[in-house]
Amino acid sequence: MDMTPTRWTATAAYLDAVFGEQDDHLATLMTRAIEAGLPDIAVSASVGRFLHLLAKLANARTIVEVGTLAGYSGIWLARALPEGGRLITIEPVEKHAAFAERAFADAGVGGRVTVRRGTGLEILPKLVDELGPGSVDLVFLDAVKQEYPEYWPHAKTLVRHGGLVVADNALGSGDWWIGEPAGNQAAHDGADALNRLAAADPAFDASCLPIREGMMVARKRELTQ
Repeated sequence: MDMTPTRWTATAAYLDAVFGEQDDHLATLMTRAIEAGLPDIAVSASVGRFLHLLAKLANARTIVEVGTLAGYSGIWLARALPEGGRLITIEPVEKHAAFAERAFADAGVGGRVTVRRGTGLEILPKLVDELGPGSVDLVFLDAVKQEYPEYWPHAKTLVRHGGLVVADNALGSGDWWIGEPAGNQAAHDGADALNRLAAADPAFDASCLPIREGMMVARKRELTQ
């Protein structure tokens, strides 16, 4: 059967219903964020659970997230961390960062999350210097799509062999889809460029899952591979 818009919407609803179970804090977080004046932007519940699963599969102890916003995806990631683990999440808007810090504390993960103020392009190079190459188990990209290709060199340096680089909106967003012609949307072109960089990089095994708006997952190969 061909995938139609109606079928896609029904499939996404099914995934959230079956795989997107959330506690009350997560279920009400975006309502509270919108009431506080934040934009209604967050991964779906099923994508949040998928991120949680990826962090567990990677045995992640250190995670870097680019794009905090209200902290929804960050909570899923932080809850996957073992005791002593840490999430560093990057957010340029002070109002969003402050709200997310309160959300992390209310969710019981505040002690393992650090919100770094700044853009991905500002903070990622600093983290390479501070943490060192190969020091991170998972990098999650969900910020300015046209900057995705510029995030890639820093993300691939930060992540350890066997670790993951994951990017949301690998296939689309609210006003564009990956099958449209290049050159009309900077976000489209940025996501497409990142997909192609990851797929062509000999140091990574990469693929893309058509869940919600697409999740690109790239695993850095072991040195022996």
